[in-house]
Amino acid sequence: MTSTLIPPPVERTPRRVVKEPLTRRQRLSRFDLRASPYLYIAPFFVLFALTGLFPLVYTLVVSLHDWQLLQGQGDFVGLANFTEVLQDRFFWNSIGNTLSIFVLSSVPQLVVALVLAAVLDQNLRAKSFWRMSVLLPYVVSPVAVALIFSSVFGEQSGLVNNLLGVVGVEPIEWKNDTLASHVAIATMVNWRWTGYNALILLAAMQAVPRDLHEAAAIDGAGAVRRFFSVTLPGIRPTFVFVMITATIGGLQIFAEPRLFDVSTAGGVGGSERQFQTSVLYLWEMAFFRQDFGKAAAIAWLLFLLIVGIGLINFLLSQRIASAEKAVGSRRERRRSKGARR
Repeated sequence: MTSTLIPPPVERTPRRVVKEPLTRRQRLSRFDLRASPYLYIAPFFVLFALTGLFPLVYTLVVSLHDWQLLQGQGDFVGLANFTEVLQDRFFWNSIGNTLSIFVLSSVPQLVVALVLAAVLDQNLRAKSFWRMSVLLPYVVSPVAVALIFSSVFGEQSGLVNNLLGVVGVEPIEWKNDTLASHVAIATMVNWRWTGYNALILLAAMQAVPRDLHEAAAIDGAGAVRRFFSVTLPGIRPTFVFVMITATIGGLQIFAEPRLFDVSTAGGVGGSERQFQTSVLYLWEMAFFRQDFGKAAAIAWLLFLLIVGIGLINFLLSQRIASAEKAVGSRRERRRSKGARR
């Protein structure tokens, strides 16, 4: 046998790649590729800084000073305005009224909007007509809504009390009783915003793939089961968005309680402040008492309350979503074990 000698590998020196300098057009193209997305979204942030962030910071500055309506900026008082507002019983009364009206309006509003969206998602005749019909209350001015419903809930000749008198129920003091006034104001809010939220949820429902509904129907799931197992998980991000916007709007309610009974105590929320909300109390502090420092402190406390409740809603929705995913994974494991057997 002849042995062949294998020559040792020849070490080759790597070639140096000489990068040619970029031309001016190439540099502009690379800069455009990197910077154009930020330039496209820059107008929004500029407008937000001018109309949102600057007033927020300026309100904080005002809240730290003794600031009167006519005299203007006074001495620096630090957190004294916040301390005095938190010790004011009218502030806590407005917070309680705001939360009560918020619960009475937001919870039924979201439930009815969800049902309306589910009904409009069906194969109905004249779909466009019904969708436009539920949006009509949103087009009406809040001032007009408040004036109409204040007469509807009138104590002497109101429509609701007249209908209750037909069935033998005593007239309700809608503008003097605390709970009754909250129900009346919540009814205004629900009437105006339910259709708007229903259309947003309807758009999300139509984005859910129909294949999922057909697969669930083939598996034997009924309409109610498909709604809770397919539709609701599919529209969860949109529902969270609607819930957060309803929270922000419900805690900032002003026009409805302001105009519900203008003749009583100058429209500050009833003769005994039984339906005075936080924004209405802020308005009274700023323009009746002419104390802008305390009014700015109330605005910041309300801002923190809205952020806190919004975070609670978000965390609860995330926890519900994670729990549903865990339950779904358990079901899939059980099905796979049953199929192996």
